[in-house]
Amino acid sequence: MSTVAIAAIGSRGDVAPLTGVGVALREAGHRVVVAAYTPFADLITGCGLEFRELPADFTPGADHADATSRETIAAIFTPRGVRDTGQLILDALHDVPADVLLLPPLSELAGHPLAEAKGIPSIGVRMQPFSATAAYPPTVLGTWSAGSLGNRVAADAGAWMIDRLYGGVVAGFRRDLGLPKLSTRALRRRRSGANWPILHGYSPIVLPRPADWRTGLEVVGYWWQTPTSGWQPPQALTDFLAAGPAPVFIGLGSTVVTERRAEQLADIIADGLRQAGVRGVVQSGWAGLDVSGDDVLTIGEAPHDWLFPRMAAVAHHCGAGTIAASLRAGVPTIALPGPTGDQPFWARRLHELGASAAPIAQRKLTADGLAAAIRTAVTDRQLRDTTRQLAGRIAGEDGAARVVATVENLLHQSTHERERHGHR
Repeated sequence: MSTVAIAAIGSRGDVAPLTGVGVALREAGHRVVVAAYTPFADLITGCGLEFRELPADFTPGADHADATSRETIAAIFTPRGVRDTGQLILDALHDVPADVLLLPPLSELAGHPLAEAKGIPSIGVRMQPFSATAAYPPTVLGTWSAGSLGNRVAADAGAWMIDRLYGGVVAGFRRDLGLPKLSTRALRRRRSGANWPILHGYSPIVLPRPADWRTGLEVVGYWWQTPTSGWQPPQALTDFLAAGPAPVFIGLGSTVVTERRAEQLADIIADGLRQAGVRGVVQSGWAGLDVSGDDVLTIGEAPHDWLFPRMAAVAHHCGAGTIAASLRAGVPTIALPGPTGDQPFWARRLHELGASAAPIAQRKLTADGLAAAIRTAVTDRQLRDTTRQLAGRIAGEDGAARVVATVENLLHQSTHERERHGHR
């Protein structure tokens, strides 16, 4: 039995899909150890996976969704924040006898030297494309395109900036792990030259693999969160769903706003639902939304794979994990992307696929605009048919199985390589 370690750094939308990967690996006969932040302990252990705690909780709640929360999250991406996060990974996994390491983007800077120090292979696991291509710029840069050459230049420039910004951090990890000095640029070139495998957990139907990607970069299909053992919906939610027609879901996921903005958004949402004449289920999320009314229910966490199929439409921030859940449910999306990260990219892509009306940026959200988008989502037959068709096509994919196959192939190669060197 091999041991697979997953350094699952990120918000719930980043961690939850990796539980599906972990369970698929466990069912294939591997021991799976997942390192993640404190709030995700139940999510991971509830799937029967081993949990290694990264002792931190940066999750904003309704009582502190303010500037302090935004500054705390922003600090994670500073060199000091990356160093602190990396040290948590090293502390959590240093004594795990791992045979292979799975690395989401936020764990790569510490994960690469950790894998090298252990003498084991690693695999990148990403829910959005970052690698250079002529097809589009890195998704975290938004929806613009600079043309074939410009898109590749933008990706290369982004990689250069990361190497410059975090080079000292990586050097510190390597020093502490007893590894030789090498620049981050040289290390990046070495990984690319070796066709370091990176698996992208989204559907090629939604975003095809670019033809100009190097060998080793693959789009394998979505990874689905494993249902948490014993989860039951709150009675208030089941009663609300049974009391009338299917409502519209509204949630902004890991979007963090000030308390004043949360109040403004609550008013906009309440008015938009009223104008559209529909019932609503609002997820509080990191924004701390709190919307009340006879036809509105505000909820906390609830698995999207359970909730979304019961909705008439889903309005959300277009994080990669939420996009996957809404497509799988086969219900139309109302795209409300935030200003940063990959949200605008995925929002535009949903619109191009015909699974969403025109996106509305959160900063431009009004009650009138939200009401119009809701009416389109619940009445446009073409929109609904297209979304159902996409759901049917995606259902035939098994992204987690592709990860298992890649892991096992890499383990076989690693074993063969060790045996070959042992006979010299």
